[in-house]
Amino acid sequence: KQLLFMGQEFAQGAEWSEAHGPDWWLLDPAYDAEADHRGVRDLVRDLNALYRATPALWQRDTDPAGFRWVACDAAEDNVYAFLRFAADGAPLLAVSNFSPVVRHDYALPVGDEVTAWQEVLNTDAARYGGGDVTCPDPVKPEDGRIRLTLPPLATVWLAPAV
Repeated sequence: KQLLFMGQEFAQGAEWSEAHGPDWWLLDPAYDAEADHRGVRDLVRDLNALYRATPALWQRDTDPAGFRWVACDAAEDNVYAFLRFAADGAPLLAVSNFSPVVRHDYALPVGDEVTAWQEVLNTDAARYGGGDVTCPDPVKPEDGRIRLTLPPLATVWLAPAV
């Protein structure tokens, strides 16, 4: 589960010290060079909000039916993907690209149960300090596969489009 310790919620570089506490000054807008710290803070805030609002991330933690691998053997690509399912069956697709290169037109077998997937979180978004390789439009499966452009060194969450 989630575990952040003193300063990790905004990517403090120095080790925490009880003598002076977290380096909150890193979030000061006067330090433009420190915008990445504000981006990490915003990402943690959005992750927490999305976690609370997405039962697939917590409802079936101890139930094997709440999880299914989509890509667990793409070591050459440094990619893995999995589905999480809420108690009502609502899915969330998580895709991580641990490579420093963009993966264009990356195919993932997700089945045809969902007619279109919409990006709900992308850690590469500009507002988090990323390169903004995002997918703003819904993605429709063809022959049980979706094709995505995966941002480098990032994780993307997709949910059924409404």
